[in-house]
Amino acid sequence: QVQLVESGGGLVQAGGSLRLSCAASGRTFSRSVRGWFRQAPGKEREFVAAFSWNDDRTIYADSVKGRFTISGDNAKNAVYLQMNSLGPDDSAVYYCAASNIIGSFRLIYDYWGQGTQVTVSS
Repeated sequence: QVQLVESGGGLVQAGGSLRLSCAASGRTFSRSVRGWFRQAPGKEREFVAAFSWNDDRTIYADSVKGRFTISGDNAKNAVYLQMNSLGPDDSAVYYCAASNIIGSFRLIYDYWGQGTQVTVSS
C-alpha cells in the first residue's frame, strides 16, 4: 500500500502561482512514478504532469507546458507541482497518484490521494 497526501492548494488570483506537495508513505519503493491529475466540476479527471524516480523523467499535458513544473525530493519522499501563470481554467481539485509506469493514462495509476482544491479567480 502507498498512502499519498496532497497539500498546498488554495485561492489565488489569475496570473499568480501555487506550489502543491504530495507526501508519500508506506511501500513507496513499489511505485516509482508520481503523477498529478486534476478534475474540475462536471469534467473528466485529466492528466497534468508526471515524474519518474527511476530516471528523473518528466512529462506534461500540453495545457500546462511552460507554466507548471513537477519535481521530486528523494530525501523527503515528496513530489511537488509548481504552478505559475495560473488562470481560471486551472481551477480544479488536484490529485497526486502513484504508478510503476510513467504516462498520462489515468488507469496506470493505482494509488491516489484525496486531492487538494485549487481555485483561480479572474
